[in-house]
Parts: sequence; structure tokens; C-alpha cells
Amino acid sequence: MIEWISQPWPWYVAGPLIVFVMFLMLWFGKQLGVSSSFRTACAMTGAGKYIPFFDMNWREQMWNIMFVAGIFLGGFIGGNLLSDGQPLEVAPQTLQDLSEMGISAPGHDLVPTEIFSWEQLFTVRSLVFLVVGGFLIGFGTRWAGGCTSGHAIMGLSNLQLPSLIAVVGFFIGGLLMTHILFPFLLQL
Repeated sequence: MIEWISQPWPWYVAGPLIVFVMFLMLWFGKQLGVSSSFRTACAMTGAGKYIPFFDMNWREQMWNIMFVAGIFLGGFIGGNLLSDGQPLEVAPQTLQDLSEMGISAPGHDLVPTEIFSWEQLFTVRSLVFLVVGGFLIGFGTRWAGGCTSGHAIMGLSNLQLPSLIAVVGFFIGGLLMTHILFPFLLQL
């Protein structure tokens, strides 16, 4: 059983499972999304006293916090208990591109040490990635009315036109970041 669970699941298993979860979410009138859990967490801490956006009944949204906790728990179990210790499988062209950008050992670690390490924490590059990137993600998520998971998985399964527009924008932004901004930021 552990051997079966630890292998990559084929599309004909994972895809219908996602459809089943979306069906359950729609059936119970819930909206799947990670960014809305941030609003719930802020409401839990009393931010609603100061900012009307966070003035909500957070107890009704506790399932959202549990969903995010499940993501962390699943990631921990997958990365530590079900991992075979082999390097990540990365396409050869991606390995070459990352090496040319200065990532020394792409595919060996989950995150590159050139970006995510204690030595890089107080550099200009990390300041841009953490502060500017965090602000843009938070602002963009609110401006778009949700994040990639909310729009791409839940919104598209609801046939929402705003989600289709948002997903197209996410892909355009991702391409611009990957091919133009990311190589520039790695030079900082």
C-alpha cells in the first residue's frame, strides 16, 4: 500500500479525484481557495476591529484553515515519509536553463540555496523576493478576487468567465516572470 501511495498517481486517478472534490465543494456551497484562508486567519486574530474586510464570521470558514493545514501536513508526509530520497526529476532543458542563471544544483533540493538559505536572507535579492514579491502576490490575489487555485481549479470548474480571464493573466504573468524578471533578479 505504501509503495502504491508513494508513486506518482496517473492522470486517470488524480483527475477524477479532483473532480470529486470539486463536486463536493459545489454540493456543500463552498469555494475552494487558499488565499481566502488568509482572510479567515486575519479575522481570527481580530483584524476585523480595524479593517472592515476582515470583519466576518471566521468560525464558518474554519474548514478553509483545515484545508491549508492539510496542505502543509500532506507536503510534510510526502516529502519526509513517502520520499525515496532520489533527486527531483527535472527536464534536461530546465536544468540547463537554471544552471545558466546561476542555480548550482537544480533538482537536488526542493528549493535552490541561491535563493532560500540563511546566507541569502538579508540580501537585496531576498528583499525583493520576500517583500516586493509578497506584496504583489497579496495585492494581486485581492485584486483578482482569488489566487491560482481558486480561479484555476474552482472558478474554471464553475465555468466562471472572470476566472478564465484571471487564469490567462496568471499564465502571462508567469511567462514574463520566468523569462524576463527571474533571470534579472538572480543577478542582484
